[in-house]
Amino acid sequence: MSASAILSFSTTFALVTLSLGLLLTVARIVRGPTLPDRVLGLDMLVAIAIGFIAVIAIRSGFNLYIDIAIALSLVGFLATVAFARFILARGLSPESRGGRLEAPKHGKAVAPERRRKKGVRQ
Repeated sequence: MSASAILSFSTTFALVTLSLGLLLTVARIVRGPTLPDRVLGLDMLVAIAIGFIAVIAIRSGFNLYIDIAIALSLVGFLATVAFARFILARGLSPESRGGRLEAPKHGKAVAPERRRKKGVRQ
């Protein structure tokens, strides 16, 4: 088996695997129960797109695609950080509060069962 045949098989396998990952990630974004799940799915879409670009760069031999993948990774990272800051500023969604820590407007997070209202004994 020649090197070009191995490279062709490897890139084809990588493209098929990345396509499957893309479909599963899109399904997760659509089905995701919470906003953080969807943000994580969008970050995964960026990673898969970078993988596609890298495989196409290897297959075509055009090295400029690697620079495009690096730029896309930086933009994807900044978008993920921006979404994370948005989620933190907004607070946790009601469906994710079931028995876990709640994020108050100021200060540290407190477990729901340990929170007391002023003047009310529990």
